[in-house]
Amino acid sequence: MHASKVITAVEAHAEGEGGRVITAGLPLLKGASVKEKMLYMAEHHDDIRTLMLQEPRGNPALCCNAIVPPCHPEAEAGFIIMEQTEYPPMSGSNTICVVTVLLETGVIAIQEPVTHLTLEAPAGLIKVEATCKNGKVERVKFLNVPAFAVHLDVQLDVPGFGPITADIAWGGMFYVIADASQLGLGLTSDEGFEIVKACEAMLAASQDQFPVTHPIDPEFSGPTISQLTLPPDQAGHDGISAVSVSGGAYKPGGITGALDRSPCGTGTSAKMSVLHAKGLLAQGEDYVNAGPLRTNFTGRIEDTTKVGPHEAIIPSISGRGWISGMSQYLLDPTDPFQTGFTVGDIWAG
Repeated sequence: MHASKVITAVEAHAEGEGGRVITAGLPLLKGASVKEKMLYMAEHHDDIRTLMLQEPRGNPALCCNAIVPPCHPEAEAGFIIMEQTEYPPMSGSNTICVVTVLLETGVIAIQEPVTHLTLEAPAGLIKVEATCKNGKVERVKFLNVPAFAVHLDVQLDVPGFGPITADIAWGGMFYVIADASQLGLGLTSDEGFEIVKACEAMLAASQDQFPVTHPIDPEFSGPTISQLTLPPDQAGHDGISAVSVSGGAYKPGGITGALDRSPCGTGTSAKMSVLHAKGLLAQGEDYVNAGPLRTNFTGRIEDTTKVGPHEAIIPSISGRGWISGMSQYLLDPTDPFQTGFTVGDIWAG
């Protein structure tokens, strides 16, 4: 074995969405907060993100997380989230994967029946309540960052699809959100290709027509991610969502992203903020949101607040995570692909 880099990771998924968790092999990341460490990593060590998410080690739908020492005294651990084109400040499925890995591998001791802990994400402190039994994390519930709607019922001219009505909201990332019935989609997993095409076209249109910036953290702008939704179904879901994780520059008619396999935690939070702003979801009500695999995240508006000029909700999200493997990834110094690679069959151009 001849390796210039050795990275240890635990493979996990939350309700179907893969969230690899790096536990060893990272360089020293400088910063006085996890957000600063994220920015430092993006500037100086972005090769780790591409190495772990692109081929031959990754795939378009995969996310990755780096466990880092926390900077805030209230936090037990910090984590940096990595996706194909960005470092999201927050992610629900990745939070669930990180908590499951930290507890089930013994990095943080499990307290049964409920373990309480605090994580430091780039977006801020995340309070976590994990239900545990016999050494297994059965469910993770966390208090997300405040979510708020920026634009409601705007007219969006989407290339290849025509005009649609959409909302733009923050749930830890900036989303453009639209009802899938406008595009004739039922948001099932076998429609993945069509969902991603529509979502990425919608995202490109929203970035051009309705760009937004976080009023407190101007480093976070967007929209950077897109979501199609449907109303309640006969299976007890309060709503259905399909989120496309962008893969790069939009290519009309082609795939430029990947379908989130889970109901998406930050997407559920953004969706709940829109429903609350429209008077359709009250504080204290559970909101069971299904993803394309019809797995569920349960959201709830725990409180309300303001973020800059925006009325905001404080949402909680809960879901399940599972560990699927443990891996060591090596980088041979003679490997011609030192930062990974993509190919135009399944990746954005």
